Amino acid sequence: MPKVVTIQDLSCFGKCSLTVALPLLSAMGAETAVLPTAILSTHTLFPGAHCMRLDAALPKISEHWSSLGLRFDVIYSGYLASESQVRFAIDFFRCFSDNTPLRFVDPAMADNGRLYSGFSPSFPAVMAQLCAAADIIAPNLTEAALLSGIAYRESYDEDYLRDVLEALIPLGTRQAIVLTGVSAEAGRTGVYGLDLRSHEFFSYSHEKCGAGYHGTGDIFSSVTVGALAKGLPLRQSLSLAADFTVSCIKASQSQGRDSRCGVCFEPEIPMLLAKLSAAGV
Repeated sequence: MPKVVTIQDLSCFGKCSLTVALPLLSAMGAETAVLPTAILSTHTLFPGAHCMRLDAALPKISEHWSSLGLRFDVIYSGYLASESQVRFAIDFFRCFSDNTPLRFVDPAMADNGRLYSGFSPSFPAVMAQLCAAADIIAPNLTEAALLSGIAYRESYDEDYLRDVLEALIPLGTRQAIVLTGVSAEAGRTGVYGLDLRSHEFFSYSHEKCGAGYHGTGDIFSSVTVGALAKGLPLRQSLSLAADFTVSCIKASQSQGRDSRCGVCFEPEIPMLLAKLSAAGV
């Protein structure tokens, strides 16, 4: 059974971050450890959310795990609430690297052309250091623009996506860079990536589903990580994750669900497991 550790926040209500990563990774057959970076009453789209950051606890957890000789096959980082937490993740990658785990970074820090509230302009430069320690990174287009220094565009073509990917190569990520929530085709959205070992571009997309739901990026990343942990190749893992995310969105739209509450992913898990089984893992 593959061992995965995920480093991200825990929202007590609202399906995102750890509340989707843990059940999905576990359902996919990965033994999953968690490093919660913060506990929130709800995610931040709900007004008045209470947040308790766990910066002081993170090194103590890491030190204890190290003393126990724990090792992981995949290290997966998501939303990190501060520059100090990003630096902790960099140290964690280094301390738990002797068995060469796959390191997957979702550099969650921005969307729609701007940084999330609470992040300083210096945050992307620190996040870039974590991306340099990663094997695979999966930024959205805003995050990729901030990491690369290329101007963000709401309207773009395939040449622009390739320029952004090429501009991210100097970060030092080892295996692949995957842009999420993009497509070079009108009316579609998906992934557009660059395999850094073969230097081949690749893409996978669906028709746009309309209004978005909070937490779907976390679902996409978590299923991708789960599939990689089970031994699927990257492109197959990405397409599986995209298909599952779209199914969750469509099911939630049919129920008229409040987008802030996230998608109803639980009823779709049997379909996900059937696809994993069909893929031979």
